[in-house]
Amino acid sequence: MFTAASLAHAVPGVNTARWLAPVNAACERFEITTPERAAAFVGQCAHESANFKRLVENMNYSPSRMADVWPSRFSTGQRVAGHHKANALAKSLGGRPEAIANTVYANRLGNGPPESGDGWRFIGRGLIHLTGRDNYTRAARALGLPIVERPELVEQPEAAALTSAWWWYENRVNLYADQRDWLAVSRAVNLGNPFSNATPHGHAHRVAATERVLMALA
Repeated sequence: MFTAASLAHAVPGVNTARWLAPVNAACERFEITTPERAAAFVGQCAHESANFKRLVENMNYSPSRMADVWPSRFSTGQRVAGHHKANALAKSLGGRPEAIANTVYANRLGNGPPESGDGWRFIGRGLIHLTGRDNYTRAARALGLPIVERPELVEQPEAAALTSAWWWYENRVNLYADQRDWLAVSRAVNLGNPFSNATPHGHAHRVAATERVLMALA
């Protein structure tokens, strides 16, 4: 599907020696084999991972940022200069990535309570972030990879590409790529629902990245 030249054009600054074989293998395995499918997949991956350079979710939030991102949990209910005011819990967790992850991901996505450490252990990793014990477990079974025991493997190109393509296939995103429905693709990746009425974060950049990959494959 991709050559070193086309991948370099598609994803600015990408290390082609590191990513070419994993991306091609993942696309082939999960039927991401038309220009539209490959463009949508690689374009979304490029946006999500800062052009294949950021493979781990950043949980290093300040108290004020936590209040804005999760106002129901970390704000006082008051707003100051357009921002939510951080509550005591946010102030106690701010700047502590592991504690933040263990708190916000506790008791969801198959994770245990905060003290289990699952939130941090199964933090988002990969080109399209794989997050939570349940998703790591499902991907491990489908791909035959020991990523439950060794979650850090998803930070490596082969597993990062495979888990992302597996998620893409499982969620039928190829269908929307076939229709060139870039908005539905962005909603599926960013919002978890292609039928959402919300605007995905960074949608314009996602579309631009997709179109750049299409041009590279032309």
